[in-house]
Amino acid sequence: MTAITITVKQVLDRKGGTTYSVSPDTSVYEALELMARHEIGAVLVTEGERLLGIFTERDYARKIVLKGLSSRNAKVGELMSTNIHTVPPTEQITAVMNTMTKRRFRHVPVVEGGKTIGLISIGDVVKAIMDEQEATIQHLANYIAGDLAT
Repeated sequence: MTAITITVKQVLDRKGGTTYSVSPDTSVYEALELMARHEIGAVLVTEGERLLGIFTERDYARKIVLKGLSSRNAKVGELMSTNIHTVPPTEQITAVMNTMTKRRFRHVPVVEGGKTIGLISIGDVVKAIMDEQEATIQHLANYIAGDLAT
């Protein structure tokens, strides 16, 4: 069996590097509106070009009620995750999947030269691996069919 050698850059090339970000002073409600509009599960929290954290649906679900806050009044900076893991575009996707699984997070910013160039989700990772496996299966099927035809 062949090893999967997809890089984070290849995943970003397929899905695009568009990211959405908010400032720490953005209301949680506004961040949720942005996430709903773009059908995404996370936004980066930035100050200019500087990545401060990430705000996810999980942050909202687990923190807003537990802290007795209101979505319209609470600020993203109060709920965002700040201990975020980032990956370079050269990272192998299987290594990213292992880290995401072990550390139990669903989104990881892609950083190159100190600048955020994308965000990948566990869904992106799984899709990339499934696509690669499907291509391998198709290649093997074609190979076998070619061998049998001769």
